[in-house]
Amino acid sequence: DRRSTMPTADVTVVMPVRDFDGPLPAGRTVVVDDGSRIPIEGAAHRHETARGPAAARNTGWRTVTTELVAFLDADTEPVPGWLETLLPHFEDPAVAAVAPRVRSVPGPSALARYERVRSALDLGPDPAPVRPGGRVTYLPTAALVVRTSALREAGGFDEGLRYGEDVDLIWRLVAHGHRVRYEPAAEVLHAPRPTWRAWLEQRFRYGTSAAPLARRHGRRTVAPVRVSGWTALVWGLAAAGRPLPAAALALGTAALLPRKLRPVGLPARRSLPIALRGHLGAGHYLAEALTRTWGPLAIPVLAARRKGRVVLALALARHLREWAVRRPGLDPVRWLLARVADDLAYGAGVWRGCARERTVAPLIPDLSSWPGKP
Repeated sequence: DRRSTMPTADVTVVMPVRDFDGPLPAGRTVVVDDGSRIPIEGAAHRHETARGPAAARNTGWRTVTTELVAFLDADTEPVPGWLETLLPHFEDPAVAAVAPRVRSVPGPSALARYERVRSALDLGPDPAPVRPGGRVTYLPTAALVVRTSALREAGGFDEGLRYGEDVDLIWRLVAHGHRVRYEPAAEVLHAPRPTWRAWLEQRFRYGTSAAPLARRHGRRTVAPVRVSGWTALVWGLAAAGRPLPAAALALGTAALLPRKLRPVGLPARRSLPIALRGHLGAGHYLAEALTRTWGPLAIPVLAARRKGRVVLALALARHLREWAVRRPGLDPVRWLLARVADDLAYGAGVWRGCARERTVAPLIPDLSSWPGKP
């Protein structure tokens, strides 16, 4: 049981709101009205016109005098004790930000049941360090605690980003040498979008952030998939209807792995299965990219060809496997339709962002281990 010597009094909550008609939280909370049509009574600050969540959060935290600032969205409901669970992480002076698990509020509707297990804000049950390319790559500002001095050093949120400003902040904190952590032992509940249309618009907007983030942090940070170049070639041959060359290449590259792992003392009998499992596991990530980021183009192209329909069916089959594992309270047909809509909405947003930024960086896979590459 970790307990912090830092009292909760050293934390100020900043909450950006717009056209919000619910009760404002009590206690040490800075509410920023971001251009509501009817001014929100009790807000500490007001923007005459909407400037976006990044600007609203900047307005709020820059008035904070406490050591820590906790960002909370207006549609969140912290579970009691969430803050006390996060504070021990800040005993490490290198830690700049920590976030709880953000879970969707349970509900009877199909959308609520889907969001309960597939919310874009829910990063799962396992704690992790946060960094680009890691298992957990970002933290949402729906609920996030940040060291005020680190915010000041980083210059706060990038107000030029309408979406993805939270991802950008986390990556800049990491680039500055700070540690960032995800702590799911603390939980905050988040209200899902009320309609399927609003939900799809949200997913689309999330996708549009990939291209601006690639401009700021490099294409590898937003690559749709990261696999070995050899593995990509194996699956490319398989998708092209060349299973024997694919199998031969998979076995050949797997046979080379023991030599690479010999310096670390891993015997060949263990390294060979690792290589083969790596090829198989990478198929999942390639299928994810195929129907998600590349989906707006790949799905109609594959659907128009007989062999392509086989590849598409195999790629979509992973959604049914996920349904069998998660048991979301939806029948498999509605689950599959929701998963496909989720992927396509996000993918369409990525392509829209690419067109706006005039870059294809978020569409390019990150391939490693080609000949001549480390």
